[in-house]
Amino acid sequence: MPISPHFACAEPEPETVICRFLSFSKFWDLFANEELYFCRTDLLKEADPQEGLPPEEYARSMLGLTRYDLNDELSLNHHLASDRQFSESYYINCWQLYEAETLHMWKTYGAGVLVFSRFGLLRKSIDSFLDVVHVGKVRYGEKDLRGYNLLDLLFTKRQHFENEQELRIVIECFDPVAGINRHFDLDNFPHREPLDAINPIHEWVHTYKRRRIDLRSIVTELRVSPWATDEQFDEVRLWSRAKNLSSPVKRSELWSSFTPTSNELQL
Repeated sequence: MPISPHFACAEPEPETVICRFLSFSKFWDLFANEELYFCRTDLLKEADPQEGLPPEEYARSMLGLTRYDLNDELSLNHHLASDRQFSESYYINCWQLYEAETLHMWKTYGAGVLVFSRFGLLRKSIDSFLDVVHVGKVRYGEKDLRGYNLLDLLFTKRQHFENEQELRIVIECFDPVAGINRHFDLDNFPHREPLDAINPIHEWVHTYKRRRIDLRSIVTELRVSPWATDEQFDEVRLWSRAKNLSSPVKRSELWSSFTPTSNELQL
């Protein structure tokens, strides 16, 4: 199914260099299976509690709700919890618009391998998925939000994430019998999050999806962590040869005897 256009999805130019930081275990998984991994959106709240949700004041403004008014606060709870449950129908795979390597990104998103591609190559690959697919650059801050639209929220993150320069691929997979009411307790009180203990999500709603890709048509370069051992570097080269990739395998640009260790970055 061709990529579905949406006003929230601004695509970069086809020649834009993109990359994905992976731990070694995730790199092995990618190369062994040649599949992109898509995480269910609501599970990303562990890293960002606001993932897929509007800022509270923005929601109040769009919904005409008054802070501290009891009925309005309950209504806000209901809307935010409903948004969270709607987000359970979307699965995300994240890339980055490449500008430069940073130790922060290596440490945060996987001190293993940096996989490079170009947006046009990736787009051509995902355009053949059977799913409804959305792809675009993430915006930061609420200044570009337009109305109250879930996809707009999925492609918007808080301002302090701006240094990540994220590119998102989002696929849709709806639960046909989801009630979007799992946030109500036994007293019919609306909580802000689904109550999984008493209203669990249906067992057929998966935590992730996998979609087949052709690595040779996507990967343009592999760059190994500045903290990788010689054995790990050689193993990445071995995987590249096993997949008949013509793309180069290099050490990180930050690899140096002066580079602080991963543990030193915690100081």
